[in-house]
Amino acid sequence: MTSPAPDLYVEFDGHPATGEDLRIPAFSGFGHFTAMQVRERTVRGLALHLDRLESANRELFELPLEREYLRGLIGHALDGAGARDASVRVHGFLPPGSTRTALMVTVRGPARADGAPRSLMSVPYARSVPHIKRPGEFSQTYYGQQARQAGFDEALLTLPGGTVAEGSITNIGFWDGTSVVWPDAPALTGITMALLERGLPQAGPPSVRRGVTLDGLDAYRAAFVTNSQGIAPVHRIDDTPFAVDEDVMKLLGQVYEDAPRETV
Repeated sequence: MTSPAPDLYVEFDGHPATGEDLRIPAFSGFGHFTAMQVRERTVRGLALHLDRLESANRELFELPLEREYLRGLIGHALDGAGARDASVRVHGFLPPGSTRTALMVTVRGPARADGAPRSLMSVPYARSVPHIKRPGEFSQTYYGQQARQAGFDEALLTLPGGTVAEGSITNIGFWDGTSVVWPDAPALTGITMALLERGLPQAGPPSVRRGVTLDGLDAYRAAFVTNSQGIAPVHRIDDTPFAVDEDVMKLLGQVYEDAPRETV
């Protein structure tokens, strides 16, 4: 029997968060994180999540992270929350004056992707240091809000000249009839995107990175977005419509489902 996750459960370094712990993200928010979906105490692409945390921690703080310790913290927080299915985030912070990374694990209820087609509004913004996943992204939140107020589901971040980079909370991919195309532009490589890039060659169609521009969208038959919640088709970018290619979405979904899971 699966236990539901609480609305929010937080641990710091393996113990329930105290008020003093929570001062760290409140007043020293410089850090990094990864977000994952846990099902029956397993995570798809767990090794990639751990790689992300290790790499970001070394780059930002010049400190290592021990993989089994990270895995143990995730499992301990799930035990504390009494949940087997959950949305989990692992954050790394370096408190002022400290020489040790503070690791915060949050556990919420699992996210259920509905697979509904999405609409994207292009905005002239690209994140700095995009390969680091970090909290407190004001501009992404701002432009995402602007997109929703304009009747879209999400913002699409673009560089000068209309070069497509990524969604405000997703990666974006395209189908040109023979290949899955990811924009060749500065962006965070999401875990779902990485799993698809790894699995697509075995499934048949090539997965390539190529420059994509707003004025060249007509070259693509379909588009989709990915994040930790899964994969969803895109039916419109600005005024450019896209058909939902059910065969492509089925293929992407199968490649994603076939990615191995690891226990936490």
